[in-house]
Amino acid sequence: MGLFGKGVARICAVVAASSAREMAAQLRQALRETPTVELRLDWLANDSQRGRFLDWLRRNHPKRAILRATCRRREGGGLFTGGVQAELRWLSQAAEAGCLWCDLEIETFRKLSANSIRHHSLPRRILLSIHDFERMPPLNPALGTRWRDGVDAIKVAGAARTIADSVRLLRFAAGRRDCVAVPMNEVGLPARLLALREGSQLAYAPVAAATAPGQVSLQEMKHLYRAHALNRQTKVLGVIGDPISHSLSPLLHNTAFIARKINAVYLPFFVPNLRDFLKAVPDFGLRGFSVTIPHKQSILRHLHDCDALRALEKKLSLPKSRVLILGAGGAARAAAFALSRARAGVYICARRENAARELARAVGGEAIARRDLRTQSFDAILNATPIGMYPHSAISPLQPGELHCRIIMDVIYRPERTKLLKLAAQKRIMTVSGVEMFLAQGMAQWELWMTRPAPEKAMRQAVLSALRKEERTRSSP
Repeated sequence: MGLFGKGVARICAVVAASSAREMAAQLRQALRETPTVELRLDWLANDSQRGRFLDWLRRNHPKRAILRATCRRREGGGLFTGGVQAELRWLSQAAEAGCLWCDLEIETFRKLSANSIRHHSLPRRILLSIHDFERMPPLNPALGTRWRDGVDAIKVAGAARTIADSVRLLRFAAGRRDCVAVPMNEVGLPARLLALREGSQLAYAPVAAATAPGQVSLQEMKHLYRAHALNRQTKVLGVIGDPISHSLSPLLHNTAFIARKINAVYLPFFVPNLRDFLKAVPDFGLRGFSVTIPHKQSILRHLHDCDALRALEKKLSLPKSRVLILGAGGAARAAAFALSRARAGVYICARRENAARELARAVGGEAIARRDLRTQSFDAILNATPIGMYPHSAISPLQPGELHCRIIMDVIYRPERTKLLKLAAQKRIMTVSGVEMFLAQGMAQWELWMTRPAPEKAMRQAVLSALRKEERTRSSP
């Protein structure tokens, strides 16, 4: 089985809390998902809580668990305020409580010789931990060799400033049976999820609070992304944006892969720089990707086709219909070209009148000034701006006197019922929420990629449940 186990045992749950009671509760929760658990003793509030937790662990050591103790000092990026000898004492007590492994930061090794490490009563196996929270450390084959005789394995956790940084770290770990690679920061998240497939021997995921930048929860890593089950045959897809953590696209698509038992994964890519991402596409073997703010307009020059109107087509015959689009950004541009191809009359109203005229010319449509909306009528109005998105959900891009149409659609899905849609409903105008548009677009993408019908019920239920849970959380005191 090797040093690190196999299958789900290669997902290491991170238990980190300020009290012994909460640490114990998190440990029980973690072991329901994986036998491999890192115990962050440095997160406990004080020595009293550390002592209480380890006393509890001695009496209640779980069978078949692979426990790893860490008491990382502040010098090494942790929370422990004590010195090296105090750190080693706590790790010795962790060994007595049944921990097989300990994680020792390189800052501690530099103050000790390799031989002296083995003179302490530490857990039987030692992981040398190299963290750099500012940049990616130099990744040369000799990294950590000075202490190699005193340790069993090496962990390199580096801050990924670009997607290329995270790719380099995974390549460093590839083919080595004693190396753990941890790309940090949000830009490194896709590589963190693919780490096991690419050669890292462990992937870390917190039970509760994140302990490093760019982590996903244990539940998500195991059940949504299935990081332990990904292999070379896994189809990799994703969504790009800045920001991206709010996107429900990974939930939508991965739910469908699970429902259809398809070996594929859909990852969120934080992409501040589009050029950086496009260069990295071959490294990840991406089969396709979705695009969100702010890259929708920039990406159009790289695409051959774009379809975002399935939800509207269910409500309206598009040829010769009059459709007003609010906005002239990426979402508006994609909708305008799709409507034009469907032979609809396209009208553009935007805060930047020059941008509205430019887009209208590009699609053979017409730009309309805001002041003229009170005297104009349309078959449909599409809000393609972020106006009304949470936390500014009390705002509407249009006033009741400007709503002269049969159907109003909103690309926003947080909240599910925007102020614009509420005003429309009061005027008995048919509404199509951003959720319906999001689902329709996501299902169309999924079917294009997978060439089979999408599991619509499962996808819809997953997204609506997530949105309604968010709404309850926001409304609770």
